[in-house]
Amino acid sequence: MSLKVKDLEDQVNYRQILAIPYNELINFVLDYLKRKTGLMVFFWALNIFFLLTALSFRFHISGYFALKNIFLHSMLGLVVFPILCIPVHELLHVIPFLLTGARKIRVGMDLKQYIFYVTAHRHVASPGEFRFIALVPFIAISIALIIMIILLPGLWKWSLSLLLFVHTTMCAGDFAMLNFYQINKGKKIYSWDDADDKIAYFYEEL
Repeated sequence: MSLKVKDLEDQVNYRQILAIPYNELINFVLDYLKRKTGLMVFFWALNIFFLLTALSFRFHISGYFALKNIFLHSMLGLVVFPILCIPVHELLHVIPFLLTGARKIRVGMDLKQYIFYVTAHRHVASPGEFRFIALVPFIAISIALIIMIILLPGLWKWSLSLLLFVHTTMCAGDFAMLNFYQINKGKKIYSWDDADDKIAYFYEEL
């Protein structure tokens, strides 16, 4: 049986350890991106690997295509495709939310912090559910892009490898949240969001 918010308010079995107002999310993300764990080493190493892969494709297409075509695909990979990827990324957060039983799902953005988010009002997520919700967009989009990079010709390898790198950097918020769980891996942490007051809560099982 899934937990409800009122269950977490039982101070005998659960303790609130963190509350993050949405307007302070960027500070939380930056803080946990800097905290060194195996997960963060993996995340930053993956970003570097994808960037070097993209640059290797750029080196190999040099001299084979007109500069205007290379510039066009550069803009596609750095600007156009990432913008188009945002709703796809957020949809891929919605799907696992639905699969874990959430219903009051809301999508929002805070342009002052340059963030987009999906939340489920007063839905309690277990540690496993939280990781599932956070990782689905990264895994699904990365796999799809790697397959397309392998199958499509030169200029598309360049633009799509750029998109793969940019999208991975766009997952920084998801990985920061996962790093919070990684740092507290000895604790069983449940989370829920008040989408009306725009606050995310985290509770430890005692």
